[in-house]
Amino acid sequence: MDSLAAQLQMQYRNYILSLYQQGFLDDQFTELKSLQDDGSPDFVAEVLSLFFDDCVKLVGNMARALDQTGTVDFSQVGASVHQLKDSSSSVGAKRVKGLCITFKELCEAKNYEGCVRCLQQVDIEYKTLKAKLLDMFMFEKQIVQAGGIIPQVDIN
Repeated sequence: MDSLAAQLQMQYRNYILSLYQQGFLDDQFTELKSLQDDGSPDFVAEVLSLFFDDCVKLVGNMARALDQTGTVDFSQVGASVHQLKDSSSSVGAKRVKGLCITFKELCEAKNYEGCVRCLQQVDIEYKTLKAKLLDMFMFEKQIVQAGGIIPQVDIN
């Protein structure tokens, strides 16, 4: 293996570690990655694509529900928040999950202003995570193109 592949692998390891250290990902993401093998090389990308499609749909649903002036159905918003929390938990999206926990509490308290703020934070957070994971996939592609293999990253 040439030095370019080795250099890319080191950068990849550091990048993945930073995603965990910054709280973007948790151990569930590690579990998800462990399910990917040669028989399903795009497994993680496919699962994450479904997750981000879900994010778009659920954030849209919550925004529409919160846009109902004076007649916000907090239980409807809360149901979408709960669904997003479960989805984010299953893929290891730690920050999104954390925001959803707070968001759910705000829904239960019928705190409209808090819900609107939290919705904005959730929207920013999932989009930030998506960009970071797209960068991760680009790293993986570059490693393979350079003749290397994608390293397993021990986060502990």
